[in-house]
Amino acid sequence: MAGIYVHFPFCRAKCAYCDFYSIADGRLMAAYPEAVAAEFNARKGELGSGGISTLYFGGGTPSSLPLSALEATARLLYVPSVEEFTIEVNPEDVNPDAVGLWAAMGVNRVSMGVQSLVDSELKSVGRRHSADDAIHAIEILKSGGMENISADLIYGLPGQTCESFAFSLNRLLDTGIQHLSAYLLSYEPGTLLWRRLQRGLVEEASEEMAYSMYRMLCHVARDRGFNHYEISNFALPEMESRHNSAYWTLEPYLGLGPGAHSLGADGIRRYNEPSLKEYMLNPVASIAEEETEEERLDDFLLISLRTQSGLNLSRLNENRRSQLLAAAENLPEGTLVREGDSLRIPESHWLRSDAIIRELLFG
Repeated sequence: MAGIYVHFPFCRAKCAYCDFYSIADGRLMAAYPEAVAAEFNARKGELGSGGISTLYFGGGTPSSLPLSALEATARLLYVPSVEEFTIEVNPEDVNPDAVGLWAAMGVNRVSMGVQSLVDSELKSVGRRHSADDAIHAIEILKSGGMENISADLIYGLPGQTCESFAFSLNRLLDTGIQHLSAYLLSYEPGTLLWRRLQRGLVEEASEEMAYSMYRMLCHVARDRGFNHYEISNFALPEMESRHNSAYWTLEPYLGLGPGAHSLGADGIRRYNEPSLKEYMLNPVASIAEEETEEERLDDFLLISLRTQSGLNLSRLNENRRSQLLAAAENLPEGTLVREGDSLRIPESHWLRSDAIIRELLFG
């Protein structure tokens, strides 16, 4: 089964850490659904004949759009086989009317950007909501019948301590959410936060601090019954994100909107240029990425080793498998675990996964 991702590149304001393509200009919001529908109708054949099981509205901030624009997009993309329909939201956009319309559209999963439940930390990265706003938004979602709620946290924020992160984590899990995504703050070149770092206005969390927060995150989540199924994702039993999990197993998906990426049933990756202006002029101008078979295998390896299930060695050709296992023997004991045809990085080493994978690929 395949998935559809729709990128809504609209935000009320740009967060200091964000390097996703988005603009703080809503003048094209009303016309956007028709452009997305045109792209979908022109490109849906790339998904093959297996059917579409997941739909994901991401961004940007989909919840910042007028409810009429979201409803129009969902109606124009109507796919009766969709089993999981996720929308990304910010706390300040959550109200009973919005939740009611999202549910009427078919949304059955909400992913909310909380990031912290300490107001000074939220302010440090340009978030518009308060901690109390986030807690209240979760209460509204639950009252509106949303039974699959995911929330994001960031660790390593400016001014954050292990104690303040523990406070945010425990308070958030106390709300009864079913899914948690937690990310180590990344200072991406070109972002406002990166520029502040260059000027010495903020200080990056030390490696020791980051590992302490990560270990505490894993411990608390496990004690609360959450399964750590991908480096940044935790879920209660059977509440894993089906849409995101399909990315990690290389199921086909179609990315619609400027800056979106796709993987066709033919194994070809495609992307759209990150320009809303160009997209509105020609919404079907996706670009195919030229990849060798070796590069595709490396993509699979890179994604798989960031998951709990790890890399399925049987999906590699004999030569690539032999090369990989030979490289793995040169890594320190305990860095990788092999169980049958599965090769995985243990949870304790996931924060080092990029370095471990580089060793596997390049020695």
